[in-house]
Amino acid sequence: MTVVELAKRTGQTIAHLQEILANVGEKVVSEFHPIGIDVAELVATEVGVNVRRLHSSEGSVLEFRPPVVTVMGHVDHGKTSLLDALRQTSVAAKEAGGITQHLGAFVVAMPSGASITFLDTPGHAAFSAMRARGAAVTDIVVLVVAADDGVMPQTLEAMRHAKEANVPIVVAINKCDKPGADPERVKIQLGSEGLPLEEMGGDVQVVQVSALKGTGLDRLEEALLLQAEMMELKARIDGPAQAYVVEARLDRGRGPLATAIVKSGTLVCGQHVVVGAQWGRIRAIRDMAGNVLESARPAMPVEIEGLKGLPMAGDDVTVVGTEERARLLSDGRRKKQEKDRLKMVNEERYPLAEPGAEEDEPEKPQTVELPIVVKADVQGSGQAVKDALKSLNSPQVFVNVVHVGIGPIGQSDVDLAHACGACIVGFNIRTPPSSLSLAADRASVKIIIHRVIYHLLEEMGNLIVERAPGTFETQVAGEAKVLHIFELKGRSKSKGPDVVIAGCRVLDGRLVRAATLRLMRSGEVVFEGSCASLKREKQDVEAVEEGGECGLVIQDCHDFRVGDIVQCLEQVNRKPKFVSSESGAVHIEC
Repeated sequence: MTVVELAKRTGQTIAHLQEILANVGEKVVSEFHPIGIDVAELVATEVGVNVRRLHSSEGSVLEFRPPVVTVMGHVDHGKTSLLDALRQTSVAAKEAGGITQHLGAFVVAMPSGASITFLDTPGHAAFSAMRARGAAVTDIVVLVVAADDGVMPQTLEAMRHAKEANVPIVVAINKCDKPGADPERVKIQLGSEGLPLEEMGGDVQVVQVSALKGTGLDRLEEALLLQAEMMELKARIDGPAQAYVVEARLDRGRGPLATAIVKSGTLVCGQHVVVGAQWGRIRAIRDMAGNVLESARPAMPVEIEGLKGLPMAGDDVTVVGTEERARLLSDGRRKKQEKDRLKMVNEERYPLAEPGAEEDEPEKPQTVELPIVVKADVQGSGQAVKDALKSLNSPQVFVNVVHVGIGPIGQSDVDLAHACGACIVGFNIRTPPSSLSLAADRASVKIIIHRVIYHLLEEMGNLIVERAPGTFETQVAGEAKVLHIFELKGRSKSKGPDVVIAGCRVLDGRLVRAATLRLMRSGEVVFEGSCASLKREKQDVEAVEEGGECGLVIQDCHDFRVGDIVQCLEQVNRKPKFVSSESGAVHIEC
């Protein structure tokens, strides 16, 4: 397209676009100067316009492709166990606590000869973003619901993701072999939540299965293939590939690796690609069994080797012609990501005041910053842990994730944490060696390592509560009623009494000498001041408990009346609380 066409589509002035083009090394002769697709995408990204490449299907070969199926549902409802039964493996046994901690992609060859690509997604609430990315690249969602547990919060969340992505749902009611199983109750719950089941006149298929016993799997296969047949799934085979990253990890020997699903076209080894803000030349393509491939066709999950850095789960894979174009596009995206990141950090740390807020608002509590360095096994898990930690922000503590890295904790991570006073949070990675632990001890760097997200968030929540300064509040610690008044006059009797003593009985709580006292009359505050004297049976005391009688003097207060109420005020430091719900969601309650 020309500069004029690009200006119309992006809503920018020609002069502004010419300035950006000059900065990226593109010599523009006139406003009708033609611009290549890579440069146009770079400029559009720079001005904040989202770009999606569309490949023409005219003259292209369209073939039927296997469906991409995402397995979703509540935690511990048997999603991974169901996949284990389908592919006759034992992935669930390898996961910490029997819980899937990151996305996995697998191709399952069915007995009928057909193949289905499955995405296994985590069930914990902290991985909502990862499940949303899974729904964005899938054709069918298998909603797994335990027959003995029923519809749970994350079941509804999975339904919402599927509906937002406009993806058909097939319900698999699992654990039907358990004594307390009640599939009919599950159907009623799903129907009441607005899911149109076939038995109720809708179009959503329901299959009763048991991953443990292996029953009902053939009916689930038939339901998925029937749904795929009705959708008539076809894809372009020739031309550049369009693919999406579902996971990324760092391998010590092979470098950054990205697991991607090819949606259309053919991904060929040796091509230059841009993946999110990263770029590289594909050095190797492997299937999920580790076999080296020359190319990858639609619906194939493959592992790409050769990228310069780790992309994010959900990034698109764009094939470009040359290394120069790949580097140019990557640099533009990286700059934009850095601007967005800094903007997000500033908004989180210094939120804008709400419109109409009064200037004389009560003083906000002091905020303490808690820097954190996150290390995880794969990119998706690292991002999910970062999002989960950010959700623990409170008015007292600002959680600042200064770095997210992939792979085991290294000396550079300890040095970074020591420089910014951060603690290191490791998720699903190897425990650092003794030498690294010793270095961390010497640098006073706290290292927290967990393999299950529940335990990680629980320990971090308790750490936040420990670091939080709290909010000081004034509370009534006790109340006393004035029964008698005693006046002590000095040398000058004409000026009134020098000291007025109130004889009181404590009605509730206690009176403390070191506290502030408030004199109440008919529900209104008459005087407030410090306690000058507190005696019981002519002896000075520090406190008088409920039911006790005493004589007290309030500094500079001379106006006592029988029946007045004296309140004892204490400053209480109210610390936030770490709250964990049954659904797995956690937050800091102030």
